[in-house]
Amino acid sequence: MSQGIAIIESLDHEGRGVAHVEGKAVFIEGALPGETVRYRSYRNKPTYEFAALDGILTPSPLRVTPRCPHFGTCGGCAMQHLDAVAQVAAKQRVLEDNLWHIAKVKPHTLLPPIFGPAWGYRHKARLRARYVPAKGRVLVGFNEKASSYVADMRQCEVLPPHISALIVPLQELLMQLSVRSAVPQIEVAVGEQVSVLVFRILEPLEAADAPLVRAFADHHGVQVWLQPKGPETATPFHPLDAPPLTYTLPEFGLTFPFMPTEFTQVNPYINRVLVRRAIALLDPRPGERIADFFCGLGNFTLPIARRGAQVLGLEGSAALVRRARQGAEHNGLAHAVGFREIDLFEVDAAAIAALGRFDKWLIDPPRDGAVELIKAMPDDGPQRIVYVSCNPATLARDAGVLVLVKGYALKAAGVVNMFPHTAHVESIAVFEKK
Repeated sequence: MSQGIAIIESLDHEGRGVAHVEGKAVFIEGALPGETVRYRSYRNKPTYEFAALDGILTPSPLRVTPRCPHFGTCGGCAMQHLDAVAQVAAKQRVLEDNLWHIAKVKPHTLLPPIFGPAWGYRHKARLRARYVPAKGRVLVGFNEKASSYVADMRQCEVLPPHISALIVPLQELLMQLSVRSAVPQIEVAVGEQVSVLVFRILEPLEAADAPLVRAFADHHGVQVWLQPKGPETATPFHPLDAPPLTYTLPEFGLTFPFMPTEFTQVNPYINRVLVRRAIALLDPRPGERIADFFCGLGNFTLPIARRGAQVLGLEGSAALVRRARQGAEHNGLAHAVGFREIDLFEVDAAAIAALGRFDKWLIDPPRDGAVELIKAMPDDGPQRIVYVSCNPATLARDAGVLVLVKGYALKAAGVVNMFPHTAHVESIAVFEKK
């Protein structure tokens, strides 16, 4: 294990400090740009090293005291030691670096970053649970950093306070259950009117367990669901008369019902601003026909329709397509939108051509990006494309195809701080045909 002193130049995509020592890149956990630090390498490769922070000789003025006592052990956050505004600037740099180094493209304009509350923002989460006989306890929380072990947590500052306050009571509840070893996960979904906890349960509750779970739900004002197998098997357990899970986009007069195991954005505050910006960049107008690829349950589809355009939402999940159709009906927009199930990772030019011509596209893919979709784009492709990304590397790769092959200009791009205190970089970009 080698040791050394380094001056930190930047942050990488995992939030580690980056330095160069004798021509070799050294990635140092917990170090910040501008700092001079001591480090201990724990993985040494010919061209790079991974290292732990061994001391700070010159601290950054942007270094702050982490708010959470579990920071550094829990793997949920990576950047609580960096000023919140500086986190956003670091993510903007990650986006720009990826666009340039991967695709050799630069946006004509950098959009102002989107950011909001730094704490209590996470309305969707998957908490791990594990019975540890040696401790005589059940642990509930996120995984430890770079580990499959569950962090020994008593609170979480990025969860809403009323959910954070349930971590210890959940540990106590599971410890009382006969199936304490058969509950590996608790999924959290916070809606406008109800908070749901989905217990992933590998064995049925025994007779003595059910009253304990019901009493917990009643005392803490949550609804408990049980999930014996895949997400589609999740069903309400108690109380059965709770209001439905929903989130809203008040600016567009929209309410979205959803199931607790379905994908929705974890940060409802940022989602509202993100949708507003995406719609402003797309500028949908009456008479236009617009495609929303990877539409999910219609988070962008229905706001586009509210602006008067005809929209086709395309999604690979049949369950989400059904939910999107229900959302359109619920909001009185079934006349303006259509939804279709299609595998967007396997599409070809014929499949895209069969959808007809669109004036504009909105693309919101998962981390793998949308390269097959973009390659399949016809020559008479849309005049404008708004691309919402959760992975700057795949956005950069796809931007390269759009700019260098398909003849588009990258007009603007900027970051969206959907996950404060993590290294996760969400972004939005707009492309226009030259």
